[in-house]
Amino acid sequence: MRLAPKLALAVLAGLAHALSMAEPWAGRPLWWLEPLALGLLAWMLVHEQGNGGDVRRAALLGWIFSIAWLCGTFWWLYISLHTYGGLHPLLTVLAILGLAAFLSTYYAAACGFWMRCAPQGPLARATLFAALWLLAELMRAIWFTGFPWGAAGYAHVEGPLAGYAPWIGAYAMSAVAAFIAMMLVQLRRAAAAPRIVLAVVIALPVALQSSGISFSVPAGSLAITLLQGNIPQDEKFQGGTGIPMALRWYRDQMLAAGTALVVAPETAIPLLPHQLPDGYLGALQQRFATGDQAALVGIPLGAMKEGYSNSAIGLRPGADKAYVYDKHHLVPFGEFVPPLFRWFTELMNIPLGDFNRGGIGQQSFEWKGQRLAPNICYEDLFGEEIGANFADAGSAPTILVNLSNIGWFGNSVAIDQHLLISRMRSLEFERPMVRATNTGATVIIDHTGTVTHALERHTRGVLVGEVHGRSGITPFAWWVSRLGVWPLWALGVLVAAIAWRRRR
Repeated sequence: MRLAPKLALAVLAGLAHALSMAEPWAGRPLWWLEPLALGLLAWMLVHEQGNGGDVRRAALLGWIFSIAWLCGTFWWLYISLHTYGGLHPLLTVLAILGLAAFLSTYYAAACGFWMRCAPQGPLARATLFAALWLLAELMRAIWFTGFPWGAAGYAHVEGPLAGYAPWIGAYAMSAVAAFIAMMLVQLRRAAAAPRIVLAVVIALPVALQSSGISFSVPAGSLAITLLQGNIPQDEKFQGGTGIPMALRWYRDQMLAAGTALVVAPETAIPLLPHQLPDGYLGALQQRFATGDQAALVGIPLGAMKEGYSNSAIGLRPGADKAYVYDKHHLVPFGEFVPPLFRWFTELMNIPLGDFNRGGIGQQSFEWKGQRLAPNICYEDLFGEEIGANFADAGSAPTILVNLSNIGWFGNSVAIDQHLLISRMRSLEFERPMVRATNTGATVIIDHTGTVTHALERHTRGVLVGEVHGRSGITPFAWWVSRLGVWPLWALGVLVAAIAWRRRR
């Protein structure tokens, strides 16, 4: 096959790979489509290897595949940059393409390296491809603050590979998916042993799930109220419309809540404490200073001298002062401006700033026998950082809480993708996750990654339900809390080094 048709096929395969993360019409992952889409790239690489093994062509195929995949995954950045940010449409498209092209260089390098060093046996080929794909996913997730949105593993929140989540986590699940994709394209000519290995890799997580093995145990329950204000994003920080609307609605709902805990989303209170109307914050503190109810609410904190933070405060009876969680993993361009990029942010009409970072593994908010670990916005994308809370089983969270506002991305598939990310964290740690958001998805997820309660998206409403806490440590939580993702780095580099040495 000539290069041009292969590039066209790489684009289609990449778009199919993006589609597998969350179907736009229903929001569910298409787990079966992910290895088929990646398998098309693997097939083209194998075909290239049989025709002389051109490293540059292999890298180009991987680069084009990944650009299509990533653009198809986070195309909704157009809404925030252009619709709400006012950036020129052409510059917006170029910015998204530029981001995808930059991140795709990791996968291009992986494909080029595979072509240079790929052995002949199906198992060896698939193992090397999986290791290199893992390294590319880790680079995208960690380097330059990281942006692993749409990683291959998230397509497997459902399906046969989901049973791997509490053992190895999402990054390693991406490697397993890559192994399966490369094995599938070689299956017709594979001997019995590789076929057996492939069957075991697919069947093992199914057997683990069917066995009923669980690493967590019930730890009581908590009645909870989740608030979804649906404040229009283009008005949210406007003094004459969105700000008074948010202050009034969230105050009224928190004062009226009847459950043990009420949670309001990221920047539900969109002003710094000293900017609030007289008595506003004091009334909330007084409301939860006595009785048997508590609240978690998103609010910016700080001042000019010490800096600002994107935070959540916890109000509960008997506390000398409010609990504070400060967001650690900040959004580039939204919460901090990378060096040399100030000119880019000045082209947009978005309230931006350089925020202070909170620490990793901050103390949980303890209430009614539960330890609630907040994370804000896309912090739930970084399982290794949430995992830092699980180093000590006795103080590990029993419930995870996400406070978000992704109204920046409209009523798009970004909501579904973010929900899948939260569901993956629930699978990895066997913990329920409650999500209070401005526009959706406001839900309760149980420890098996299943959504048990949900509000209709892009509506103003209140979700009342019961969340069941869990205690205990999964294998993934155990090793990632102590070692981070270094074992995955080491494994990927080791396989690549062996392949390089054997090639030489």
